[in-house]
Amino acid sequence: MHDDADRAEAPAPSGARSPAVRDGLAVGLATAVYGVSFGALAVAAGLDVWQTCFLSLVMFTGGSQFALVGVLAGGGVAAGGSAIATAALLGVRNVVYGMRMKPVVDRGGPWRRAAAAWVTIDESTAVALAQSDERQARVGFWVTGVAIFVGWNLTTLVGALIGDAIGDTDAWGLDAAAAAAFLGLLWPRLKSMQAGAVAVAAGLVAALTTPVLMPGLPVLVAALVAVVVGWLNLLGRRRAA
Repeated sequence: MHDDADRAEAPAPSGARSPAVRDGLAVGLATAVYGVSFGALAVAAGLDVWQTCFLSLVMFTGGSQFALVGVLAGGGVAAGGSAIATAALLGVRNVVYGMRMKPVVDRGGPWRRAAAAWVTIDESTAVALAQSDERQARVGFWVTGVAIFVGWNLTTLVGALIGDAIGDTDAWGLDAAAAAAFLGLLWPRLKSMQAGAVAVAAGLVAALTTPVLMPGLPVLVAALVAVVVGWLNLLGRRRAA
């Protein structure tokens, strides 16, 4: 009885003391820094400063944005279709996040729901799901999403201005930033043999098809191979057995 009374009287975390707020701000600030690389790479790929900023504003999904400018950088305007398809394929994951987060954020009017859809990304979903109750999950979702949205768009502008000023971004090694960012996202997920097999198969197919296919298509072919290998889950079944 005493323990129950103590729990009932314990105040709920509020303001900056809330773990959801601290987690959201920390993740938001760390993620926003990557916007500098995206802005510089987008300008190097042929976009101007305002096109780059508009892309971050309306697209707002880091991995897809890096994929888009990466393909454009390799193939120019002719690879536009492949660039859009690659970015859209990566963006499908946000649909899954939306279905998972709907019970948490589906409150308020249509404008609030539209804003929730806009900031449903990897980081806001991860912070929300890491919280201990629904209220904190909602706080974590909004704090993370808004912090990254504001920070990402500001740093995109900074990166675009820097890239426009320095000219040749290849000389500064920024041409490898997109690949490095993807590797950083991928590496923590390679904890199982099946995940490693998917990564190796996709990478091998991309390397073999790059000399013979137009820019952008190797990425799509590799993605299809990754889907097939992942769907069959042969190594995962073997390990379970």
